[in-house]
Amino acid sequence: MAGVAVVGGHGKVARLLHPLLVRAGHMPVALVRNEAYRHELEALGAEVRLLDIEKETSEEFAQAFAGCRAVVFAAGAGTDGKVERKRTVDLEGSLKSIDACKPARIKRFVQISAMAVDDPIPEDASPVWRAYIEAKHAADEALRGSQLDWTILRPGWLSDDPGTRRVLIGRDVPEGDIPRADVAAVIAAVLDNDGTIGRQWELIHDGLLIIEAIAVAELAELGRGAQWARGE
Repeated sequence: MAGVAVVGGHGKVARLLHPLLVRAGHMPVALVRNEAYRHELEALGAEVRLLDIEKETSEEFAQAFAGCRAVVFAAGAGTDGKVERKRTVDLEGSLKSIDACKPARIKRFVQISAMAVDDPIPEDASPVWRAYIEAKHAADEALRGSQLDWTILRPGWLSDDPGTRRVLIGRDVPEGDIPRADVAAVIAAVLDNDGTIGRQWELIHDGLLIIEAIAVAELAELGRGAQWARGE
């Protein structure tokens, strides 16, 4: 089974992703900092490797990626209220993951970001929210500038509702929410789809079935490319 390194391997999305990767013929490699998560994650079909995102170097990330063919960056500091962790987890964790891919001989990289992080930050935004948006924006910018085969997924507000397998995907979609289960399903769907390489898409719930939604988003990208070629 091909290994897929999941950075932030005990997160809510990651725990929903592991069984989907197994079902698709991959070996999820859950990278976590706490040994106590091992039994739970192995029960989901994941191989567990210890990695402290904030303390370890990109060289140690590369060692943790050994034997994997792809990386899913699903880590996030969450709503802990700590400004500094938005930088050390959401940004620096992504940067170290990107840097580690070359020595680990990995090209495929899927990053979970957030909707509208390229928009201007409201002046009344809290310091924590500002730090979060800035971290996600910078991480996405770094990945876009890399030589990796990247896909950036920017979900709306995450919920723990049951997944519907119906989503709206595109460069610019209305604000909305999406079950974490559907985000995990989209990750699994784009991972082996070369048509999603170099794409940055937002996603919310209620739309087409995931495979159909991705196909529509791909066609939209091809249409934009044709318009560019014609100078429109």
